[in-house]
Amino acid sequence: MPAEPLFILESGRFVPSAHTRGPWDPTAQHGGAPAALVARALEDVAGEAFAVTRITIDLLRPVPLVPLTVAARVTKPGRRTLGAGVVIEADGVPVVEARGVAVRLAELPTEVKAETGSLVAGPEQGRISVFGIEADLDEPAFHRTGVEVRSVGGGFDGPGPAQAWCRLQRPVVGGEEPSGLQRTAAVADFGNGLSWVLPFERWTFVNADLSLHLSRPPEGEWIGLDATTFVSDRGTAMSESVVYDDAGRLGRAAQSLLLERRGPA
Repeated sequence: MPAEPLFILESGRFVPSAHTRGPWDPTAQHGGAPAALVARALEDVAGEAFAVTRITIDLLRPVPLVPLTVAARVTKPGRRTLGAGVVIEADGVPVVEARGVAVRLAELPTEVKAETGSLVAGPEQGRISVFGIEADLDEPAFHRTGVEVRSVGGGFDGPGPAQAWCRLQRPVVGGEEPSGLQRTAAVADFGNGLSWVLPFERWTFVNADLSLHLSRPPEGEWIGLDATTFVSDRGTAMSESVVYDDAGRLGRAAQSLLLERRGPA
């Protein structure tokens, strides 16, 4: 993965590239970029003997395109399960708070065959799909130049439920190969964009959080999402995605959405 990374680690701070930029504000990052940093931090404090099985991320405010500091600590030590917390700051201001749960890894054959399933087609049958308005399509952005998205059912170009395979096009941090957890956290934030039901030109539907539950460590470069968005008439909505990898069904992601009209009401 020789491409320019999402972040360069310099003097203890993660310096973002233009490939972390999101669709809502040209000065702010896509939620998937800091989500990948959260996953990296949780893996670091959990250690190789544990698998992170749950990540809950609160996006306190838009994450700016400035150097970030990431602090992680174990909040509930244990031999079989542990809890951890992560705080990301920009210029000394917290912009992301996250919590994680990790479960110890063990060889414990259950003799139960899981109903894994998959999407309707693999990434090789998908069509490349991009999110946003035409005027921005040449600009670097996480959802275009940071991640490759191949739709296999629905997608960015039409409203409603959608299925797509996603993979990082560049390292999360320079000089490091992204882990399966980092890849999954980075693209789990795509559910609301993939399954939009309100037109991007007239509405914003920004997620305030991301919750990800995993049954096992992710495998492979491609992560699949089967996403649906549910809207209300009260300015709120949510998106949920069934998550897949090369081995089948992997987990589930959910996002709380803030609905707002663009321009004058």
